[in-house]
Amino acid sequence: MRIRLDIAYDGTHFRGWAVQPGHRTVQGTLETAIARIVGSEVRLVVAGRTDAGVHAADQVAHLDLDEAQWARVQSRHGRAASDPAGSLARRIRGVLGNYPDVTVTRTSLAPEGFDARFSAVWRRYRYRLADNAVGYDPMRRSDTTTVRADLDEERMDAAAQTLIGLHDFAAYCKPREEATTIRTLLDYRWRRDAEGVLIAEVKADAFCHSMVRALVGACAAVGEGKLEVDDVARLRDELTRTSAFKVLPARGLTLAEVGYPADELLASRAEQTRARRDREHRDGGTADADD
Repeated sequence: MRIRLDIAYDGTHFRGWAVQPGHRTVQGTLETAIARIVGSEVRLVVAGRTDAGVHAADQVAHLDLDEAQWARVQSRHGRAASDPAGSLARRIRGVLGNYPDVTVTRTSLAPEGFDARFSAVWRRYRYRLADNAVGYDPMRRSDTTTVRADLDEERMDAAAQTLIGLHDFAAYCKPREEATTIRTLLDYRWRRDAEGVLIAEVKADAFCHSMVRALVGACAAVGEGKLEVDDVARLRDELTRTSAFKVLPARGLTLAEVGYPADELLASRAEQTRARRDREHRDGGTADADD
């Protein structure tokens, strides 16, 4: 039985999503909580592994339950649950306790062919950046990066537009052995919200390690006048990491949304993605959804 989970978390005190021995992670925390409910170990498959300190407003994962585990979900206190898949979210929240920094907002039976990772067609991240025009808000210190500069959002947005498309983003990715850095950046925009905080919306088919934080760092340098608008595309096309800008901290970054096709297309999308990943692996690189 495959279950879809919608998840939110404050990444401040996690060493990222993926399980790491000796470290507290989102995956490890959730798998431990779910195992208490179903009576044995489970494994979550996630849409996009987030790095240490990165938050999520709507992360998506799935887990497969065997017959014994599903029977535990269906029955509680000797009574059959009317909506066992849907009620699982409440039970997980009960195990996590009051005011946890990770929660499962919704659980449901996954549609036929659904794979949280391989069925996804895009991921959208949001970055919050406060400059001198706004100042420091202690109530948002965990999800907003503050810079001591005056930033020009129009120049930042213009620079962001030059990066959209299918490109090799090696200059904006932290190197990983045998990992491809070719991505399709579907959208990248900057604006100020009602409080004047700079908001970046970055959408792509997938992201490589630290890619979003590098992209926002490059545009922040443009907004501060340290780079020209056209420099961010020029640096991208040089295909090598540069010290021309700073990669901004993880605290301002949130995975906002994961997009999937219509239910009838989920299986074919997953097959296409797996085939492409296998081909990239044979060619000497592997793609993944990381930041």
